Amino acid sequence: MVTPININYRCNEQIRVTPVRVINEANEQLGVMSNVEALRMAREAGVDLVEVAPNVRPPVCRLMNYGKFKYLQKKNVKKHHEQQMKEVRLRPKTDTHDRELKVKQAIRFFQKGDKVQFTMVFRGRERARREVAFQVFRDVLAAFGTKVKVERPPTMDGRNMVMILSASKDAFGDVPKDGHDAPVKTPPLPSASPSEPVQPAPVAAQPADA
Repeated sequence: MVTPININYRCNEQIRVTPVRVINEANEQLGVMSNVEALRMAREAGVDLVEVAPNVRPPVCRLMNYGKFKYLQKKNVKKHHEQQMKEVRLRPKTDTHDRELKVKQAIRFFQKGDKVQFTMVFRGRERARREVAFQVFRDVLAAFGTKVKVERPPTMDGRNMVMILSASKDAFGDVPKDGHDAPVKTPPLPSASPSEPVQPAPVAAQPADA
């Protein structure tokens, strides 16, 4: 049975060029030989013949466990995940339960190594009640505790208010290997009713209109 092939490499019977230069798993030169002989040698060793340098003459093929090689490739790509900016949108009237769900959503982004932009969306006259928005952001920060760093405190950005957070190192762990969302336990958030008195926000002074 032919090993499943990564589109970037030819493997086993897919290697049609002959002769080929063969190296083993210990990176030792085994010499130049026909592709038939190289494939026979791979089968006797219980490994695959993989064309790793197709653009040289003769092409270089390596004896290796190709399944393990692909696994290590995927693991390396995951390890070097390119950080992205994810957005979580809130409203001043977002209730406590919904905010907890937004916090869990942000935690999943942090687990993948991304930053999170919390965007407070104002509608109509809500823009005049920015103290409520500050309170919601304070509640979100309280839920994360010391696990996050504030990269941009709450500030107005056009008609919306924006706060950007990044995770402290190893604060949330990695995404589970099975690719499913991890169970996320979120501490209860205090309610922030517009009717309650709100103290000045400690994370930032209220900005002027952009």
